[in-house]
Amino acid sequence: MPKTKKTNQISPSNASRLLHPKLTVLLTCADKEGKANIITLAWSMPVSINPPLLVVSISPKRYSYRLIKETKEFVVNIPTMKLVEETLFCGRKSGREFDKFKEAKLTPLPARTVKAPIIKECIAHLECKLYKQIPAGDHTLFIGEILAAYADENAFTNTYNLQKTKLIFHVGGNEFTTMTTKTISPPLKPKKPTKHV
Repeated sequence: MPKTKKTNQISPSNASRLLHPKLTVLLTCADKEGKANIITLAWSMPVSINPPLLVVSISPKRYSYRLIKETKEFVVNIPTMKLVEETLFCGRKSGREFDKFKEAKLTPLPARTVKAPIIKECIAHLECKLYKQIPAGDHTLFIGEILAAYADENAFTNTYNLQKTKLIFHVGGNEFTTMTTKTISPPLKPKKPTKHV
């Protein structure tokens, strides 16, 4: 008899949830006149070290999609659980109708290399210029070249200080979680298989 295991069937359209929880970021962008917007994203990741590139996935329906296409730059800001309510708000409301900085009581500060602002209350910032955009189904991949990256003192050295930074991870819908402070460094060699007598 073949060995099988019990599983729940997941529809392909909902299969992306199997890759969650995912780190949640607040992306800032601005139009040519300097009006800034914030969009909450869980679909982001690094894609190259040299040159330093990251990618974010945004639907063309989103207001921020037009702004990034227009100015070809953006900032990825890293929030903590202190901003979880603001993070949800910025993901559920449109910048076409709301000034999200004002409504969420977040503070815009000048970035170092791009016109889009950073968010003061976030603990880390990656300033990007648009490197390439790729249509991908009902979303577009915006690949950004990282021009500047910096983090709050005591929040990050070579890795985040998990004792002091509670990063936000999106589970699904309106649900978020964070990480434990415990880290694990497993051995490189796999364990020897157990011998059955």
